Amino acid sequence: MFTNRARQLVIAVFILVLLFSIYERAFEISGIALLAIGVLLWGYFKEGTVILAAKDFHDKNYEQTENLLRQIDRPNLLAKKRRGYYEYMMGGIALQKQDFEAAEWHYEIAAQYPLRSVNDHVAALVHVANISLRNHRFDKAEAYLGLAKKQGSNLTAKMREVISKLETEIQQRKK
Repeated sequence: MFTNRARQLVIAVFILVLLFSIYERAFEISGIALLAIGVLLWGYFKEGTVILAAKDFHDKNYEQTENLLRQIDRPNLLAKKRRGYYEYMMGGIALQKQDFEAAEWHYEIAAQYPLRSVNDHVAALVHVANISLRNHRFDKAEAYLGLAKKQGSNLTAKMREVISKLETEIQQRKK
């Protein structure tokens, strides 16, 4: 749970420890310093700043969330659990900016990864369906609503209601 800047500072400290321990011939400490550097580098690529961004996203601080997510250079290298959250939050930010094309793209990717709960997964599917409906792509909207409905008993009453309204709207617009 580091920002990239904090991660770089901690790595710099461990590099100094590594150099000093090599100079003092304390190879056990050198090994520990190398291990710590390796863990921090692994976290940079596999974890990123997603956890910090999720806290801000939950608090509806979208600007800070976006700043933290933009620190991730290669989201395709994130761990599967983190990638889903990354795409889900980027989709939410794009929706806030009313960039519906980007939001649809991010939510489609988010739906391919495991999310925190079934409702988050269904929400991503419903967002894609809703945007597709607004863009008059009724087949795509129906397909994503079908995927959302497959969650069955895991859906909340509110989510069932949203799906039902979208299905009704699709039927009305198709006529």
